[in-house]
Amino acid sequence: MRKNHDYERRKYIIGGFMLSIILFYVIKLFALQVVDNEYNRLADNNAIFTRVQYPSRGLIYDREGRLVVDNQPVYDLMVVPREVEPFDTLDLCNTLGITLEQYKQRWSNMRNRRLNPGYSAYSPQRFVGRLSVEEYGVLQEKLYKFPGFYIQNQSIRRYLYDTGANVLGNIREVSPQEVQADAYYMQGDNTGDLGIEKYYETYLRGEKGRELFLRDAYGRIKSRYDDGEQDREAVAGKNLTLAIDIELQRYGEQLMQNKVGAIVAIEPATGEILALVSSPTYPPSLLTGRERGANYKQLFDNPHKPLYDRAIMGTYPPGSTFKPTQGLIFLQEKTLTPQKLYPCYEGFSAAGIKVGCHVHDSPLSLIPAIATSCNAYFCYAFRDMIDNREKYGSPAEAFERWKKYIVDMGYGYHLGVDLPGESRGFIPNSEFYGRYYGTKGWQAVTVISVAIGQGEVLATPLQIANLAATIANRGHYFTPHVVRNIEGTPLKAAYFEPHYTGVDSEHYETIIKGMRKAVIDGTCRIGAIPGVEMCGKTGTAQNPHGQDHSVFMGFAPCENPRIAIAVYVENAGWGAAYGVPIGSLMMEKYLTGEIAPSRKWLEERMLNANTMDMEVADGTQE
Repeated sequence: MRKNHDYERRKYIIGGFMLSIILFYVIKLFALQVVDNEYNRLADNNAIFTRVQYPSRGLIYDREGRLVVDNQPVYDLMVVPREVEPFDTLDLCNTLGITLEQYKQRWSNMRNRRLNPGYSAYSPQRFVGRLSVEEYGVLQEKLYKFPGFYIQNQSIRRYLYDTGANVLGNIREVSPQEVQADAYYMQGDNTGDLGIEKYYETYLRGEKGRELFLRDAYGRIKSRYDDGEQDREAVAGKNLTLAIDIELQRYGEQLMQNKVGAIVAIEPATGEILALVSSPTYPPSLLTGRERGANYKQLFDNPHKPLYDRAIMGTYPPGSTFKPTQGLIFLQEKTLTPQKLYPCYEGFSAAGIKVGCHVHDSPLSLIPAIATSCNAYFCYAFRDMIDNREKYGSPAEAFERWKKYIVDMGYGYHLGVDLPGESRGFIPNSEFYGRYYGTKGWQAVTVISVAIGQGEVLATPLQIANLAATIANRGHYFTPHVVRNIEGTPLKAAYFEPHYTGVDSEHYETIIKGMRKAVIDGTCRIGAIPGVEMCGKTGTAQNPHGQDHSVFMGFAPCENPRIAIAVYVENAGWGAAYGVPIGSLMMEKYLTGEIAPSRKWLEERMLNANTMDMEVADGTQE
C-alpha cells in the first residue's frame, strides 16, 4: 500500500511547532526566574519587607579643626500602600497639619510613576518628609491608629557657623533622573546640591544599611528574614577637613556685606583656599528643613543672585591686575628690560588709538610703572612685542606666543578647583581677531586694550588670586582646592603637582619689587599693614554697563608668603577705594589675628559701606 507523504510531512510540522512553543516558555521562565532581576525584585517585595537604614552624613571641619557642619535628626513619615487599612483620614491630616486635598495630592503624586519611578505598593514610600522633633512626638503617640504608616529616622545638616554657603553647598531631595542614573538612590533620598556637598557627594553620603522582614500571605510583617543574617549596618560618610579658615571666611563675608563681588584667598605654598567669599550670600541654614523649597525660591528670584558663586563662576575684566602678567612676558621675551623707559603723556597714543592714564612721573621704567599702574607703559611694550615681525613673523604668531604665557599662568581655562560650576574665563586667540579683522587686518593697536586687562579678556576672581599666588611663589602654582583632607582617602595627586609658567624666577623678583613699591608709595598705599611687608596691585576694571569695578590682587609677607588674595567689588570705582582696603584687612586678619588700632577706621568704613546702588565712587585714583 502506498504511503501518504502529505500526512507524513504534517506530522513533523505540527511536532516542530509544538516543540517551539514549549522551548519558548522554557526560555521565558528561565529569563523571569534567573536572568530578569526585576521579576526577582517584585517577588521579593511580596514576601520580604526592606527597611532602609540611612547612614550619618560625613562631618565637615575647617583647617583649624573647628566643626563647621554636623547632622541633626529629622523624621520621615513612610507608608507601605499595600499595608494600609481603613483609618480616620481627617485625624491624620490634623495631626500632620495638612488639608484633605493635600493628603489626596500626596497619594496621587506618590502613585505617579513619572514623578516617582520607583513606586511599588509593596515597598516603603515617603509620605511626609523632615518632620521636626515636636511633630514627631505628636505623631508617634497616634501612629498605631494609622496602619501601614511608620517613622523612619533621617538627618539634615546643622551649621555651627552660619557662613560659607557658596563653599559648603546644601542637600536636597534627589530628582527622578538622579534615581534612574544612580542605583544608590531611591525616591525621597537626599543628595548634595552646590558646593562641596555636591562635589564630594560620594564620600559624604556613606553606605546605606538595611533590615529585612518576612511578610505573611496578607503582607503583614511576621519576623526577621533569615534571623537577621542578611541585615547590613549603615556605614557613615567620610569626614572632610576644609582648607578654609571659617573665621576668615566669616570676616570676609562681613566686609562684603551690601556689596556685590568676591574674595578669594589662597595659601601659595599649597594651593589651599583659605577663604572663598561670594557676595551677596545667605545663611546656609536657610536651605534645611521643610521650608527649604520656599527659601530656595526666594534666593533664586533675588535680583542680586546670591546662589551664583561669583568667586569661581563670575567672569570679569581683570583690569590692571593683569599688568604683572604683561611685564613678566615682556621680560621673558626680551621685549624690554627692567630699566627700559616709556613715556606717558596722559596715556598711550598710536595710529589714531588712544588709551588714557592718570598723572604720574614720565618717562618711567617697569617697577614704577607697576607701582603707579601706568596704562601707557604696558600698551607701548605690548605693541613692541606683537608688531615685531622680524622676531615673530606676524602679529598673529606673536599673539599666539603671548597667549601661551597667559594660559600657562592660569587664565582662559578651568583651574580645576574642587567645586562644581567653575568658569574658564576668556582669552582670545589670533583666529578670534582674524574672523573680525581678516588674518592680516589687525595689529597690536587693534587689540591694545588686552594689554591692560580690558577688551575681550575675562577672568574669574579665582584666577586673579591664583596669579597672586603664582607671583608669590616666583613662577609656579598649585591647583587651588577647598578640601584639605578626606577621612581615610588621599587627595588627588594633581593638587600636589606644581604648574610652571615658563617665565624665569628672576623676572618675578622684578615684578614683586613693583608690587611692593605700590604699597609703599603707589596705588596700594592705603592698604599698608603695620609690621607686614605686603605686595599688591590695584585694578579699576571698566564696566560698559555702569560704574567701574574695584579690583585688588596681592600677597603677604613678601618673603615666604602665607596668603595671596584677590578682591573684586562690582560697581565700586577705583581699585584703592574698596579692593585694596578689603584685601589688606583680610591679610592682616589672617596673619596677625586682629586689626591694628591705627586701621580700625578703615575696617569700620568697609564694614559699613554700601556699594550695591553706587553711582559715584570715592577713593584715590588708581
